[in-house]
Amino acid sequence: MGLPDHESYCSEIVTQARLLGEVVEGAAPGTGVPTCPDWNLEQLMLHLGGQYRWVERIVRTRDQVEICAAHAGGSPEPTGQDSASLGAWLVEGAESLVDALRAAGPDAVVWNPVEEVEPSALSWARRMTHETLLHRADAGFAVGAEYLVEPEIAVDALDEWMLLCALPGLSRADPELRRLLGGGNTVHLHATDVPDELAAEWLVDLTGESITWRRAHERATVALRGSLTGLLLAVYLRKPLSDSDLEIVGDTGLLRGWLERVTVWFR
Repeated sequence: MGLPDHESYCSEIVTQARLLGEVVEGAAPGTGVPTCPDWNLEQLMLHLGGQYRWVERIVRTRDQVEICAAHAGGSPEPTGQDSASLGAWLVEGAESLVDALRAAGPDAVVWNPVEEVEPSALSWARRMTHETLLHRADAGFAVGAEYLVEPEIAVDALDEWMLLCALPGLSRADPELRRLLGGGNTVHLHATDVPDELAAEWLVDLTGESITWRRAHERATVALRGSLTGLLLAVYLRKPLSDSDLEIVGDTGLLRGWLERVTVWFR
């Protein structure tokens, strides 16, 4: 289960960008972002808006080689550094990206920096939906805003996270991660606050030579239980595992070690 089609991702990118703009409205651009300690709100917005413009050019040109983000072109810099100007610039970038994604269609062959990920416009639409979703959480933590996510979107974001964290290249490049493999270890993530039909449970299998995962309710070496949003924030390192919203049953060391190794791709 997930967002049903390319158009749904496209619509959600703009929706999430607008929500993010609303979160930061009136906030001081220099406000620190606790979940991204090196950034303030202005830097967060410039990062995400820059990502929109970078991916827009990748999709629009269909280039099959890497485009440097610093030379992505597209829209000018924000007209001002206040939160309203930054929010407007962010949404403008999201809309331009979505125009390019819609024009390309889901099956357009588009360069992707991760070799194991399908090089398609659909993959970028999905990635940028979740990129925006998580950075909205970052902005919310900065200003103390409530963070709400539609369950279907959160489930799809966790599915994509599982896909990225099971890429064979991760274990090939990381001897510490390889040490977790082949010893009979499994990890179970279980969202406890959503209907059964969402099947919001994941089993990560570390018993073989590479990481695999599936949606399943199965016994595991360690289980992480909590709200769906709590699980999403935890695996993206936006929420500590010690948070009262979460419960660990089993080998806490395995859970922490696995998360530490598989999350290097987005640090």
